[in-house]
Parts: sequence; C-alpha cells; structure tokens
Amino acid sequence: MLTTCKLALIASLAAIALVSGGIVAPGNMLLRETLGAGVALADDDDDDGGGNRGSGSSGRSGSYGAGAGWSGGKSLFPFRGFLPRRSTPRRPRAAAPAPPTRAPEEIVGLGISPSELGQLAAAGFEVLERDPMATFGTEVIKLRIPPGVTLESARQQARSVAPQAAVDFNHYFRPEQHPDAPCVTSDCLAREVIGWPEAQSWPGTCPAGVRIGLVDTAINPDHIAFEARNIEIVRLASDALPESGKQHGTAVAALLVGSATSRTPGLIPGGKLIAVDAFHRAGRQDDVSAAFDLARALDLLAGRQVKVINLSLAGPPNLLLEQAVKEVGERGIIMVAAAGNDGPRAKPVYPGAYENVIAVTATDRQKRPYRRAGRGEHIDFAAPGVAVWTAASVRGARPKTGTSFAAPFVTAAVAMMMASEPDLAPERLRDRLTGHAEDLGDPGKDPVFGWGLLNARAICDTKT
Repeated sequence: MLTTCKLALIASLAAIALVSGGIVAPGNMLLRETLGAGVALADDDDDDGGGNRGSGSSGRSGSYGAGAGWSGGKSLFPFRGFLPRRSTPRRPRAAAPAPPTRAPEEIVGLGISPSELGQLAAAGFEVLERDPMATFGTEVIKLRIPPGVTLESARQQARSVAPQAAVDFNHYFRPEQHPDAPCVTSDCLAREVIGWPEAQSWPGTCPAGVRIGLVDTAINPDHIAFEARNIEIVRLASDALPESGKQHGTAVAALLVGSATSRTPGLIPGGKLIAVDAFHRAGRQDDVSAAFDLARALDLLAGRQVKVINLSLAGPPNLLLEQAVKEVGERGIIMVAAAGNDGPRAKPVYPGAYENVIAVTATDRQKRPYRRAGRGEHIDFAAPGVAVWTAASVRGARPKTGTSFAAPFVTAAVAMMMASEPDLAPERLRDRLTGHAEDLGDPGKDPVFGWGLLNARAICDTKT
C-alpha cells in the first residue's frame, strides 16, 4: 500500500511540475523539437546528411546533458531519485562494417596485349569491359576472375601472363569530405586567410580563361552557381549503376568556377570546367569510383587539353591508377589531389601520394592543421579546408570541411598561373608555388603543412 501511495504522489507532483514549469505550454521549443517542428539552421537545401547544421539559440537557458535533463534551467525529471534505476546493462552497439576497398571478383589492367588477353581468357578470365585510351595509346580492361580463384591468386596469375602491364585490383576511391563545421561569416574567411582577391581585382597579367579538369561525383548543373553555363559534365559510370550524390561534386565545382553573381562565387568565376562524373552510389551515402573509371577519366581529360586536374578523392595505392597518373603527368598536365581525412597517423592515400601529383592538406582560419588531415612527406601544400563556404547540392550554400575543399584552392592557383604563362613548365610552377608559400610548420618542408600555406597574393604578381 505504501508503494502504491508513493507512486500516486509522484505522478501527481510530476503533472503539476510539467504544467507549472511551462514544459507543455504552447510554443515550447522542447515540444516543437520532439514533434519534429524544428527549423533548419544551415543556409542551404539541408540535404547533405549528418554533420553540423549551424548554430543558433533555442530561447532556453541551460544546456542539455544526456540522461541528466537540463543543467542551469528547469529539470525535466525533478523526482528522478524516487524511480528505480535500470538494472539491465545496455548492449553495446555493433560496429558498422568497414566499407569495401575494392570491387569483388574483378581485376583491371592497362597495357595487356591481345595475345596476353587470349591466354587469360583461356585460363577462365572473362572480359567485363574494355575501353581504348586514346591519350595513352593502349586500352584499359576490366576482367572477372575465374570461378573458385581468390582475388589475390587471380591478380598474381594475370601479372605473370602480362608482366609489362599494370595489373591490380579494381580498388575503390571516395570523396574526401567530412561533416560540416559551423560558419563564422558568410564565406567562412577562407579566401581572406590566403589573400585570394576578388575576380575584378586580379592583375591584368593573370587572366581567368583557362580550362580546368575535375574528376568527382555527380553535379547539379541547374544550381544558380553555374548560371554562366561554363561547366561541361561527362558521366563515365554505367547507366546501370545508381547515380552518385550531388553534394560533393557540386560543392567542389562551385568552389572552382561558381558564378561571380551567385552567393557562392568561384575562385575563378570565368574559368571553363570539364567535370567527369566517375562515381556511383554503392551504398547509403557511399559514393565510390573504381580505379578502372578513374583511369578512363584521366585519359578523357588529357584528350580535352586541360591544363590542370582537380582530384578531391582518395583511396589505396593502385598500379593501374599510378600508370595513368604517370602518363598524364608526362604530358605536362598538373594534377592536384586531396591529402585525405583519415587522421594524422593514417597511411598515405592516393593519388595524392604519387610523386607527380600535388597533395594538398587543409587548415582552418587560424592556419592550424585540420585535425583529421593526413600527414607525411608526400604533403606539398596547405590551403583552407575547414568550413569553406560553397554550393549545396540543390540550392543555396553551406560550409564544407575536408581536404577535398582545400585542393581546389591550389588547383585554381595553378590554373591562373598557367593561363598567365601557357609555356610554364610544371617543375617551374611548383618552384614558384613553393617559393611564395607561407611556412607554417618546421622550417622548410614538413609532414604537416608541406612547403606551407598557399599564398594567393603572389600568384600572378611576379614572374621570376
């Protein structure tokens, strides 16, 4: 009887507290949030999934601590001490499975001769896809491995048949983006940190008419950032595969060549962009591009006479991609890639870690290294990459974070320099970027900042 009376008393007092405390009063923010009537705070189409959505005030005092109600305001559970505590321990959440790193049952090769391909076919390999690489004078081939053979064994067998070819797994590569960080000002100060001028203030010796290549996810061509229609999109992935999300590709493309009259003006508003969509949706919010498609994308862009290619993506080392990168580099085309977001102790990611690719890490507006950026001797330069203001996938804009959004700053700088001096050799261009970079870490080149932070003020001012 005593227990029943106590519970009745608790229920009565709790009801009084709910009413007198204003918890169920009309317009109460807690009730609105519980019912899903909250307001999106980010200035965009709110479609990117996860991450910070901005910051704002709810009109309530105090802060919420998980399992503890409001601290510094009215408690939601003033009589919690009377209630029995949970005695059954919570089950730990199962760790999400790691995303796949390569296509199952597939290997790829560049430079396999017809006779070698015949031997592989006789051994049970099946040609899934083949594409001539006009720029490289050969073809890239995707093979299904024989039944009952492991991937490793199949790769070794193909390499023994075609020792001069670049044969490897069909590795997956992903965009280098992380959850958004909140913005402080409308453009997050990214450009001011490195002294990037407005388009109208560029010196006359630094024209904007340059052709830039981009390999990325799908892009929304109807975004107002592309009202100048200076972007061409080529999709490489098979129509049978789901289209990749437009968040990453749209953001990177707008950061490079977004219209000067839009809310997300690009670094080179007058630039011409050829964007290759080499990705597809492999799982929930998991956009991937296989090495086979990346090699084809590089060949396509090389054939379109681009001067510089932005690669805001990363993955494991791959012999096919390495050979394609080498072929493109030998044609004087500069490739700029993200340094990766797997953390300071992670292994180098590719293509950024290849010798003839410029690897770019990210910094925040205080010129501090992005906490998740990769490090290593392969890092070449640093550029803003935390809370960079650019286009969202459908409309509007939002801040973006990751080395994916640092790479376009260096890509744009290279494009401006090559437009100013079309005959500038890649080695000389690197030397000029190095000589003007702001040294932030240990003197000289270091594994955190490379040669230092990009200095946009000196891009076109000096020809030395």
